[in-house]
Amino acid sequence: YFRIAALAAISMIIGGAIFYHHIEDLSWVDSIYFCVITLATVGYGDITPHTDIGKIFTMFYILSGVGIIATFANLAIKRAVLVRKNDKK
Repeated sequence: YFRIAALAAISMIIGGAIFYHHIEDLSWVDSIYFCVITLATVGYGDITPHTDIGKIFTMFYILSGVGIIATFANLAIKRAVLVRKNDKK
């Protein structure tokens, strides 16, 4: 499940970056930055969507993406705990 969650998280960031690059006319760096801070629920507010389609996409992006990122983080932590537990044996 870890690899699937990692692939989903990376795909979410890449897909979002492609959208924001083309629709919101952000640079690639700004697009990726916006995706990461949005899905990490940081949301500095320095970059915001300006088009209606960008705002609508962002609403669904947040609702689906936060769950995917949270699942990935949960599995990564569980995996790290298991590895550490097995190293102590």
